[in-house]
Amino acid sequence: MGLTACNDLEGTGDKGYITGDGVLKTVALDDRVDAISLTGETLAGEPLAVEDFRGKPVVVVVWWSGCPPCRKEAPWVVGAADKLGADVQFVGINIRGTGTAQAQAFERTFGIDYPSFSSPGGEALLAFPGVLGPRTIAAFVILDADGRVAASILGELPSQRTLVDLASDVVRETRDG
Repeated sequence: MGLTACNDLEGTGDKGYITGDGVLKTVALDDRVDAISLTGETLAGEPLAVEDFRGKPVVVVVWWSGCPPCRKEAPWVVGAADKLGADVQFVGINIRGTGTAQAQAFERTFGIDYPSFSSPGGEALLAFPGVLGPRTIAAFVILDADGRVAASILGELPSQRTLVDLASDVVRETRDG
């Protein structure tokens, strides 16, 4: 799946980030490659590592408080996290912010209670080679229980149900495997 670069005709014009078209991609179990390794700090300055959540699927949400699709889909993401409960860990990656105040206000506004990495320059996205670029937003990556990319959505989330269904498929793999 390719990314759609922003230009005068689509995406976000000259805003300096790349949006996709919401295409969903799944990766067959036998085609999954190395586990993702990502460590950093939360918006509150606490240490955070994706590796700490091995053993259960992880939904990685790439967002920015000024991203219109991110604001639109935030209630769906929170709803999906609530519906999936303890079976799945959600982790955000906040990019583009120059400080954490706006990002923390975004989380409060939408009731986001899962941790988010602070990655103003998008460096955290480099942990997802071949899936995300350092300016990709909005995006979702679902990691399997071993930390490998199982699915992704680049661009605006089509619906809450889409995210729940994708993550539920990965949860079933974990239980059946």
